[in-house]
Amino acid sequence: MKILIVDDHAIVRKGLITLLNKEFKVSEIREVDNGIDAISESRSKKWDLIIMDISMPGRNGVEALKQMRADGVKSPILMLSMQPEDQYAIRTLKAGASGFISKECPTQELTLAIHTILKGKKYISPAISEKLATSFTEMKQLAHETLSDREMQVLQLIASGKTISDISVELSLSVNTISTYRARILEKLLLHNNAELTRYALDHKLV
Repeated sequence: MKILIVDDHAIVRKGLITLLNKEFKVSEIREVDNGIDAISESRSKKWDLIIMDISMPGRNGVEALKQMRADGVKSPILMLSMQPEDQYAIRTLKAGASGFISKECPTQELTLAIHTILKGKKYISPAISEKLATSFTEMKQLAHETLSDREMQVLQLIASGKTISDISVELSLSVNTISTYRARILEKLLLHNNAELTRYALDHKLV
């Protein structure tokens, strides 16, 4: 089995490699630390499994995921993240992920998730499945669910204390472009400034 691991933290990659070699018959594991290299690797070889983080500098995991699916990559892709599961599980599944799991989950759950998606099924945790089932008929779309993936990324960076210039450098986009994203976010969320934006993000556990 050939596996591609995409995460910008070396210690996470090493931990995954140890687990995968113990639990599965792995013939090859390739590590990359950013979305751009992940897209390149997904094009160059057929992978039996791709495990990818969401939050990475530059092109994040969701953007890389969408590009892979647009390129016709059929490999099962498990998104692994510290981001809140109830905010990102459905977002990533809609983008083409085979599953979503928290980095804080027990190793047994990660193993179960991998086995599940290797069988061609989707995986989200039992807790999220139950939450979705019980609230499905009552759910109303929250304002931040209307944000694009890039807008959500900019929102999180602003809420974490980054300036427009900082975000411009991190995402390799112009200051004007980031300012435009900020304006759209404020309009969609009916907010007026960064302080209100940060409070919204904290209240909804987006950071």
